[in-house]
Amino acid sequence: MYIQPRSFDHPDAVKLNDEVQLEYAERYGDEGDVTPLDPSMFRPPNGLYLLAYDESDAPVATGGWRAQDRNDEGYSDGDAELKRMFVTREGRGQGLARRILAALEADARAAGRVRMVLETGDQQPEAIALYTSSGYTPCEKFGYYRTYDSSLCFAKPLQGS
Repeated sequence: MYIQPRSFDHPDAVKLNDEVQLEYAERYGDEGDVTPLDPSMFRPPNGLYLLAYDESDAPVATGGWRAQDRNDEGYSDGDAELKRMFVTREGRGQGLARRILAALEADARAAGRVRMVLETGDQQPEAIALYTSSGYTPCEKFGYYRTYDSSLCFAKPLQGS
């Protein structure tokens, strides 16, 4: 397994994004995550998008961060928002999500971001377990789904960690 930076519109990223959207739709009974995202949001130094590949060069995991600052969606200055963390069924159980998360945190920290924030849903217990075991704690709601009861928001300080 290896991890590479890719653009959010890279064909492998699009493939995994389509797959995660199907999983969201299945878990929540809706159309998936409709948060507006653009490839430019993940371009360094204001973000990063990563893909993990297996031994046969098939994409099996993804994740990115994008810079956020105080706005009307509840973000704070210096935030780095985690987006599209996903591991395919075939790639699960190998620590890929934890490796991608650590790489994204390190990159956001190096870019001067002070806090990593993320939004997940109450139908994603695996994600919640990953984040809480990685030092994330519940925080005030933010983002596109901040008014939804099923939305759960977490944060972790990046500086000094």
